Order: sequence, then structure tokens, then C-alpha cells
Amino acid sequence: MSAFAIRVRGYSGRNILVSARRQPLAAIGVVIAVTWIVVAIFAPLIAPYGPLAQNFTASQAPTLHHPFGTDELGRDVFSRVIYGSRVSIPIALVLVACAAMIGGLIGAISGYFRGVTDGVLMRSADLVFAFPPIILAMVVAAVLGRGLTNAALAIVIVAWPSYARVVRGLVLSVGESEYVQSARLLGAPARVALFRDVLPNVAGSVLVLMTLDLATAILLLSGLSFLGLGAQPPQAEWGSMVADGTQYFQWWWMGTFPGLAIFTVVLAFNFIGDSLRDIFDPRTAWRTQDEQ
Repeated sequence: MSAFAIRVRGYSGRNILVSARRQPLAAIGVVIAVTWIVVAIFAPLIAPYGPLAQNFTASQAPTLHHPFGTDELGRDVFSRVIYGSRVSIPIALVLVACAAMIGGLIGAISGYFRGVTDGVLMRSADLVFAFPPIILAMVVAAVLGRGLTNAALAIVIVAWPSYARVVRGLVLSVGESEYVQSARLLGAPARVALFRDVLPNVAGSVLVLMTLDLATAILLLSGLSFLGLGAQPPQAEWGSMVADGTQYFQWWWMGTFPGLAIFTVVLAFNFIGDSLRDIFDPRTAWRTQDEQ
């Protein structure tokens, strides 16, 4: 059985409750994240108006009927923020999953087979690392063209090397373990040993990185939309809404509430990622069990 499975099975429900009490930020992060996911799923039922409806007074300050006010075109900002969650959160989940699969597979192949394969794949990762993520994402999105699909593809291109590096390092360490060497000596094919014995042992670290990368992906996606390379008008997306708000500083609510939405989601996933890192770190897990 893999070390990851042992750690997860050994981490009982009672331990999780104890950990939640000792890590209130984790509980806060889960509550915020779940709340936003529920909002994204049931947005048509929660939003009082349509995201594109222009039936109201333009640039109206927050009121009981419009808690977040209206924008320069008379659209309800509250409804647009709610519908914006249906763009940012699902796309972030999909592109992080894609980056993890691509980067994890490249890192596993690089660390397991080594040699020339390792050199070529890791030099490709270093080439991506040589550029600041937002700059490279801007360049890729600009080359591919404006739109959410191209913006998401640009973020995947920027994000996969992190997973490749992490998985490669873990595969190198796990690959030297006795049970992996024994499997290979017994004639197990390299592909079978890689997927059966090696990859399950790096799942915990990859899960932590994915959770933290969700926050980064939402920030990058919002940043690209803010610059006009992501979501295009009239689609409701948090980054583009903040960009619209910067054009009208006298109407502070237009950019403040979408910005707060980005802030809360990013904060929630960072809290969850930090807590998962503590759970899957053997030293932290053992210390928690000793304190019980």
C-alpha cells in the first residue's frame, strides 16, 4: 500500500475534527469555498436579476433592491458578481486539473526514466520558468487571441512546469525505495511500476499544490480579463468587472465588490492548501497525533 494511502487511512475522522479545531483558518477556507461553489451552481436561483439586464438606473449606489449597486449600463452588480462565479471557479478547476495531469505525467516520465528524456523535459520546464507567469500568460493569450478559452490555455502553459518539477523530485526519491526496486527486479514493466508503485506516493503533494494553484489560477484568469485578454463584454467575469470599475472611480461599488469576490475565493483556497500541506506532511501529522 502506498504511503499516501496509509497516511489518509490513518487520519481518522476524530483526527480531522481535532485538526479543524486547531486550524480554524482551514474551517474558514472550507466554508468560504463551499459557499462560492454553491453560489456558482445555483446562480440562476440566487441572482435577483439577469447578468445582462439593463433595466435599472445607471450608476446607482447600493440600495435594498441593488445591494451592490448598478454599473454604468444599468446592470445589477450583485447579479453579475454571482454569475461571475460560474466563470472563474469552474474554469480554474478545469485548467488546474489539466496542468496537474500534463505536468505530473511529464515529471513522472522525467524522474523515472532519467537520462536524455529527463534533460529534454526539464529544460523545457526551465524555459517556461524563465519568464514571470503573468507576462508569459499575457504573451500566449495575445498570440492566441482574446477570449476565455485562449486565456485558460495560456494559464495551463504557464502552470504545468510546477507540477513537473514537484512530481519529478518525488519520483526520484520514491524510485530509489526498496519496494519499487524489488518490483522492477521481479520483472514488472516500467509503466506498471510507475503508475502502481510510484505515482500514488506523490498524490498528496500534488493535491496540495493543486489547491494552492486554484488561487493562483483565479488570479491569473482575472488578471488576463482585467487586461482585456480573457472574458469579453458583455460576459460577467470578475476581472473584467474590476477593469470596468477602474474607469469610474467615483462609483466605487463597480470594482470593489468583484474585487472582494476574487479576494475571498483566493484566500479560501490558500487556507485550504496550507491546511492540506500540514495534514499530508508526515512530520506534522505525527506531531498532531502525539499531542492528542
